[in-house]
Amino acid sequence: MTYSEAAKTLRLPLGFALGILYLLFVHPTPISLATGGAIALVGVAVRAWASGHISKNERLAVTGPYAHTRNPLYFGSFLIGAGFAVAAHWALLLVVIAFWAFVYAPTMQRERVNISGRFPEAYSRYSENVPAFIPRVTPWREDASEDGGFSLALYLQHGEWKALLTYLLAMAWLALRMS
Repeated sequence: MTYSEAAKTLRLPLGFALGILYLLFVHPTPISLATGGAIALVGVAVRAWASGHISKNERLAVTGPYAHTRNPLYFGSFLIGAGFAVAAHWALLLVVIAFWAFVYAPTMQRERVNISGRFPEAYSRYSENVPAFIPRVTPWREDASEDGGFSLALYLQHGEWKALLTYLLAMAWLALRMS
């Protein structure tokens, strides 16, 4: 098993295990919860926005948040993790960064290879103009006539509403555990 395959296999189980440990032991302060909760909410919004713009494996997504970063779903997830880390203690942010570097970097690389194989010419232009992870400030537009509107149907189809529900439940739990 390659490192990339191991990262793919461990990504969700390790994330859930770390999440459960976090919820069992965290005692946020009101300020850390407000700050971290705001960061995590931005991540939930980025994921929602991204899920309403992607038709997986059908076309290359280049509109909405995909005009800012090639991996807005992962960037949103990073913000969610970073926000919940800050809610507990800023030092946990280092754990989140390490987790992303060791688990998500190979995942994004594997997906880059897959997507560039499906849409070679379009992806080449896209990847030259849009960063892999940290978003660019202004959106990249290959074709100004491209619609690129948010689709509620896609958002619902991808089940991204579960991220919002999980966020709300986690915030309620953390509010109960405030010190």
